[in-house]
Amino acid sequence: MHFTKKNPSQKREELKNKLKSKKILKFPGAFNALNAKLITEISFDGIYISGAVMANDLGIPDIGLTTLKEVSYRANQISRVTDLPSIVDADTGFGNCKTTIQTFEKLGLTGCHIEDQVEQKRCGHLDNKEIISLNEMVKKIEIAVKSRKDKNFLVIARTDANIVEGIEKTIERIKAYEDAGADVIFPEAMRNEKEFEKIRKNSNNYLLANMTEFGKTKILSVSELENLGYSIVIYPVTTQRLAMKSVEDGLRAIMKDGHQNNIIDKMQTRKRLYELLEYEKYNTSENIITDFKINGHK
Repeated sequence: MHFTKKNPSQKREELKNKLKSKKILKFPGAFNALNAKLITEISFDGIYISGAVMANDLGIPDIGLTTLKEVSYRANQISRVTDLPSIVDADTGFGNCKTTIQTFEKLGLTGCHIEDQVEQKRCGHLDNKEIISLNEMVKKIEIAVKSRKDKNFLVIARTDANIVEGIEKTIERIKAYEDAGADVIFPEAMRNEKEFEKIRKNSNNYLLANMTEFGKTKILSVSELENLGYSIVIYPVTTQRLAMKSVEDGLRAIMKDGHQNNIIDKMQTRKRLYELLEYEKYNTSENIITDFKINGHK
């Protein structure tokens, strides 16, 4: 695909270089490609593709029902329209970490994270989660690292141990995951600053913080997380929650009023949509249209 100026290798190398700075990188979640274009226009640092959002979009709960085929198809659609790096949620590895890593790398993703829950996983901010043994997860990480062709493709290890086993066991797992070769550590469901700080003091890796809403984690600002030493912050479901609340309010208004005149001001205009889509660029460039027809649905 040539919808963007940067190829996947360039995106990966740029992200690796940015991680070396002490500046935290902001990755909002994108629930579709148009959403990714907006995140890009507003100049965020990257795109996050959430497994929970993917499941929500399919009308099913986030309990390990989505497949690699479904997630990779949507992840490819999202990543190909932006020059920003894209990190995708690979759940527990979809049963085969080698295939999962190779699929996402081939489709141009910048990296993915794999978690240490059992196959029938749960949302990271729910109770009654179950996790696999430390040794099982270490093997998954080792396979993932060995399976990539581009050394800059990020292998991110997520641990859900905090809610299940506590902070000390979480730290034990983090150290083992680092030794197994994980590029970034994602400690899920940290409750507060103290827990985020304790992880930082006991990790030598880049750290990813999840600022999801309505969960177990206290919402911290970008500056607070940066001061705590975190390298990436994700906002996985934020854009979907904003969109769904607006859609629900709008639909209820139409049902009540019998028309949409009272909610027109809450809508994106046709002009603004076409600006975001770069409509005129497609209209005036035969090369873009030809490229899309040839490669757009691969």
